[in-house]
Amino acid sequence: MPAPDAITNDKLSKLIGTPKCPTILDVRRDPIRAEDPRLVPGARALTDADMAPETLDALIGELSGPIVVTCAEGHGRSQGLAALLRSRGIAAEYLEQGHDGWRAAGLPLVNAHAITRRDAAGRSLWVTRSRPKIDRIACPWLIRRFVDPRAVFLYVAPAEVASVAKTFGAMPFDIEDVFWSHRGELCSFDTMLEEFGLSTPALARLARIVRDADTARPDLAPEAPGLLAASLGLSRMYSDDLEQLEAGMALYDAFYRWCRDATEETHNWPTNRPGGAR
Repeated sequence: MPAPDAITNDKLSKLIGTPKCPTILDVRRDPIRAEDPRLVPGARALTDADMAPETLDALIGELSGPIVVTCAEGHGRSQGLAALLRSRGIAAEYLEQGHDGWRAAGLPLVNAHAITRRDAAGRSLWVTRSRPKIDRIACPWLIRRFVDPRAVFLYVAPAEVASVAKTFGAMPFDIEDVFWSHRGELCSFDTMLEEFGLSTPALARLARIVRDADTARPDLAPEAPGLLAASLGLSRMYSDDLEQLEAGMALYDAFYRWCRDATEETHNWPTNRPGGAR
């Protein structure tokens, strides 16, 4: 049984990728993280400098709970910061067995080095074409749920993406001739899964739906027309791209949970028939 102030791998893994996921802080020491720079999905890496007393207090002032702290093995570093956060009135737990235990369990880890540009606050900064439909909502959803919950997205006129990327130090995505884009028959969502090292059955299933809806490939997933219809409807409901993104987050949350938890469930009428609604 875990300690009262600890969270297990199984419980945290069920929260990751959902709106209820806590803020995850990776506090491994710099030399230890250098040996394996990958992060628990959605985790924010705190350096040794961040953990110094003169900087830690200001950092804590920016945080709100719930928080999960992970160090190498779930010992003093993560337990100590979790306790300090609780002393400031912030709900916090430490990851039982730490990063090493998570990795040993074969749970997904994110290639943090794939992010090459961040703003002054340490948030990844991205830019793409305005008036998003599929990929340009799906990719931000993936990043915020599994890579960087604080990520910032800029939507600009197609002709200005390259200029904005250069001026503001943002990573362009889902346009031609950039790193984060379509590759052959794969769409930008697929590219991000590959580059971030994210490989789970649920994300693979979701990727097929996104790819089908984004590239008109009806042979891939029967659910894709539904995603396409909902996406096109959202694009007509919202004139502000960031408002559309926020609405789209809920759409992809629902598709992800179906991919992860509900693919075997059916619905029928009346509900008391075998195989009917549950």
